[in-house]
Amino acid sequence: MEDAGSVEAAAAERLRRWRLVLGGEPGADGTGYALGGRDAAMDGTLTALYGGGTSKGGNRNGGDRSGGLGASAPSVARWLGDIRTYFPTSVVQVMQRDAIDRLGLSTLLLEPEMLEAVEADVHLVGTLLSLNKAMPETTKETARAVVRKVVQDLEKRLATRTRATLTGALDRSARISRPRHRDIDWDRTIRANLKNYLPEHGTVVPERLVGYGRASQAVRKEVVLCIDQSGSMAASVVYASVFGAVLASMRSIATRLVVFDTAVVDLTDQLDDPVDVLFGTQLGGGTDINRALAHCQSRITRPADTVVVLISDLYEGGIRNEMLKRVAAMKAAGVQFVTLLALSDEGAPAYDREHAAALAALGAPAFACTPDLFPEVMAAALEKRPIPVPDAAAGR
Repeated sequence: MEDAGSVEAAAAERLRRWRLVLGGEPGADGTGYALGGRDAAMDGTLTALYGGGTSKGGNRNGGDRSGGLGASAPSVARWLGDIRTYFPTSVVQVMQRDAIDRLGLSTLLLEPEMLEAVEADVHLVGTLLSLNKAMPETTKETARAVVRKVVQDLEKRLATRTRATLTGALDRSARISRPRHRDIDWDRTIRANLKNYLPEHGTVVPERLVGYGRASQAVRKEVVLCIDQSGSMAASVVYASVFGAVLASMRSIATRLVVFDTAVVDLTDQLDDPVDVLFGTQLGGGTDINRALAHCQSRITRPADTVVVLISDLYEGGIRNEMLKRVAAMKAAGVQFVTLLALSDEGAPAYDREHAAALAALGAPAFACTPDLFPEVMAAALEKRPIPVPDAAAGR
């Protein structure tokens, strides 16, 4: 049985947590618990973001609490330092996004001193890219350093597994009929020789061997990443640029990267540096998927060895029927076509369900994809086997 001291301590901790959640002056929230020291400072950072009258969303508690970060970069930079002191990185990133959304702090990200204090993540990179054209020269180098740090972290996380997965897929796609013993694909060999099964011996006579080739023996595959750069696709643009650089580093894959809104920009010649790719994008604006696919289609020289990955929420501003006809024509020519409604860590995105269903009917699966799943999706497409579509995917 717990002693009285333990019970009182547990009750006090519950009150403390409720006090931090509810906010308000001592007693105003009904807890009767007064904060001091580190807890009071932590409460101040929360009040500045969620309790102040300066929030665009108003006071969520309906009271008269004052607060806010103020309209200056130094005060925001101090606040950023405080939240990194009191909260783990995952919480810091959420609070930063909330500050940008609730308090309209996007313009303050143009200040170098604020960028130096911020906890960089994919969402911050998306915000910086959307501000790229308005960014003063004094800030651009700092912004590029922030973006480069995020990109390098993503490459460390994703590159090794992506290269290993795709190299295996390319090896398997180069089947040969007279393999060396170590290169025999036994599963496919057995399936190919089932007619030679000898029941009295319980064995299959392998008249024809099927083997793995090596990537160096295979026809070079072509991958086209076609990326919607509308504002809602910011995280997807970041991840796609990183994957584009990883694919471009593989000699057995010829990679093309195209970004679009109502215009189309081919950034293939910048693929050696994903940071240059990202700063070559222009987030926001309309969407003309048909025009982007027309550009990609015109660059395809070997359809049977080409994978086209369209990354878009499918809110088409161009000619819908022409877009679908273009996808159908590419598939009929032998192109492997995949549509990713998002390439990010978030859940199901907003997307045009009618267009997703129409693409799925053409045999072009449309679904949201996490960065961790992307290598498997690409491996399946390169091997021309069924795409591993998540159970909750769209267009099914």
